[in-house]
Amino acid sequence: MKSKAQSPKSKVPKPDSEINLSVKIGKLVMQNPVTVASGTFGYGAEYARLIDLNLLGAVTVKGIRLNPVRGNPTPRTAEAASGMLNAIGLQGPGVDGFIKKYWPFLKSLKVPTIINIWGTTVEEYAEVARRFDALGGVGALELNVSCPNIKEGGAQFGTDLKLLSQVVVACRKVTTLPLITKMSPNVVSIAPFAKAAEESGSDALAVTNSFPAMAIDIETRKPKLANITGGLTGPAIKPIAVKLVWEAAQAVKIPIIGMGGIQNADDAVEFLMAGATAVAVGTANFYEPQTPLQVIAGIRDFMERKKISDVREMVGSFQPRK
Repeated sequence: MKSKAQSPKSKVPKPDSEINLSVKIGKLVMQNPVTVASGTFGYGAEYARLIDLNLLGAVTVKGIRLNPVRGNPTPRTAEAASGMLNAIGLQGPGVDGFIKKYWPFLKSLKVPTIINIWGTTVEEYAEVARRFDALGGVGALELNVSCPNIKEGGAQFGTDLKLLSQVVVACRKVTTLPLITKMSPNVVSIAPFAKAAEESGSDALAVTNSFPAMAIDIETRKPKLANITGGLTGPAIKPIAVKLVWEAAQAVKIPIIGMGGIQNADDAVEFLMAGATAVAVGTANFYEPQTPLQVIAGIRDFMERKKISDVREMVGSFQPRK
């Protein structure tokens, strides 16, 4: 998979009072519409020597549940045509471990932190949300609903309208932080799920998560991932992700953070025009950590070229052919 991004020394965002890049996701104010996708950027500190985190719109961290999680056995990643497969297994330090090890660094940043949270029961989601609400200084919570509910025989929260609503409602009751529901792509139509999240109290949506996939090593006849299946991300899924953002945007009034295969500013602008208010760079962080900054600079260049003064003018500006 080849990067379209420029070298690490390429231009980074420059201030310009005539162009407004700031956006709002609920009560969360981002200085520009670019964050990073959960699970692709660690907990921020891992990338601090590679990129100036304070130039981002927000830092979105890897998923946290109540207790520590070991994750899946290795190999956990495999390259695919125009993308990658991963089955990390949501490894993480748990709430206490995250607060002790990573929060001191994150709260020192000038930009907000979006914390991705998950659980295996509705009650666990709510407890994690409550803990982070009490922490103080958190920018927003991203609800990863692409997880199995152990009380419902493994049904994914994000593919069951009732369970999805229950999670959002439970978290809404215990926190005033902006809630961003990260939608599952594994549904026939995203519209009813987007509406359910909005009606249950979600302040925004994140569209989309990875797609279930697998790969086989034909020499060994073994799966390339120890978990057999994993999530497909990267440029291969971008056209599908853009479609899902557009469909979700037709169904709700709340902001959407679009993601899925963004490698450059052109990709990001496509998501904005489809209806996203902000975007997240994911897989590209693995091979070109400067990509988020290059996307910010490229959006500004596009706006200058098109004489657009406010990035919000591009949101949903897609025009179907007549």
